[in-house]
Amino acid sequence: MTRTDGVRPLRIALFSGNYNYTLDGANKSLNRLVDHLQRTVGAEVRVYSPTGPNPAFEPMGQLISVPSVKIPFRRDYRLALGLPRALRRDIQAFKPDLIHLSAPDLLGSAALKFARALKVPVVASLHTLFDTYLDYYGLGRLRPLVRRHLWNFYGACDYVLAPTEAIGDELRADNLPVRIRTWARGVDPELFHPGRRSEAWRLSQGFAPDRPVIVFLGRIVMEKGLAAFAETIGQLEAAGHAPQVVVIGDGPGRSWFQERMPSAVFTGFLTGETLATALASGDIFLNPSTTETFGNVNLEAMACGLAMVCADAPNTRALLRHGRNALLCADHPSAYAGALSGLLVHPEERRRLGAAALERSAAYRWTEVMDAVLDVYAEALDARPAPQAPAVRAWRSPAKVEPRAAGLPAL
Repeated sequence: MTRTDGVRPLRIALFSGNYNYTLDGANKSLNRLVDHLQRTVGAEVRVYSPTGPNPAFEPMGQLISVPSVKIPFRRDYRLALGLPRALRRDIQAFKPDLIHLSAPDLLGSAALKFARALKVPVVASLHTLFDTYLDYYGLGRLRPLVRRHLWNFYGACDYVLAPTEAIGDELRADNLPVRIRTWARGVDPELFHPGRRSEAWRLSQGFAPDRPVIVFLGRIVMEKGLAAFAETIGQLEAAGHAPQVVVIGDGPGRSWFQERMPSAVFTGFLTGETLATALASGDIFLNPSTTETFGNVNLEAMACGLAMVCADAPNTRALLRHGRNALLCADHPSAYAGALSGLLVHPEERRRLGAAALERSAAYRWTEVMDAVLDVYAEALDARPAPQAPAVRAWRSPAKVEPRAAGLPAL
């Protein structure tokens, strides 16, 4: 997309529940999107989000702090308290062309209502199906209520960016009055690739060079399948495999996880080249999480050429096919252990699956993925009633990416 000389830049107001005070896949994607908007079309982006005293990384765009409190049972996250009058005045002064919502919280709901008063189109990106987390915290009885809130929120927007077609189909099945498009995720092949593998790093962590390493990557929270992962490793140990395990990441469940896997190496949070080296130095990626909406960590592991063993869930089926480039398992430790047992003793099968996963990852590149979001922005502005539409369009895509396929080849 290119800008037109003499026209003011596109202005986007982005509302986030967690933009940079902690590190997860959703806020990494949002920051990358803002960077893409600024670099490619010169957009002005103002981000409204809770903030913390020790941010995890520097934010892209202009970050405006909103009132928030810590969540009692997840103190690594904060809950925005809405949209006070001072912030409403700030948004009005900014005069956004479009509002992007990334969380169905109090802030997102208030911003949606305010956008309607401003007659500004609203695009929401779906990053988390929060109802799937409730079972892990003893709140499963609330799932129908939370799902109803989610669908009401997304149904009131103009466009929803679903991370996979499977989630988009869920929205469509309920006949929500909203236009649904797909915003997949990408991977940086210059950062994540098999060449990052380091025998020196493996030795520094105490791993035997002639035995494969099983990798966990992500925030260490119960909804990432910690119990299934730990029990799987226990079953492998009971079967005499003595697996080597590295856990990359951190979170409130770390102590619980370490108690159950005392022989595993825990690296803590890693970023950049250090993360890529640790990931590529593994051999098998085990991801038993069933709550992911996309699974950025899967894509990063695929790009590093690891053999993939994952839960047979909608998000993994969007990326991988069982037997072709991964082993997709029923969500039970015995199923994961069975898949891993074969890979631990058959290096040729590990290499075959890893090479196929690497080839599949080449279909997901950030530039094309982010340009698809810009196309949805343009569509949303074009769909506005004529009196509110800009007189001159600030950008135009030279080649439209079809929303459903997102420029990706068939599996």
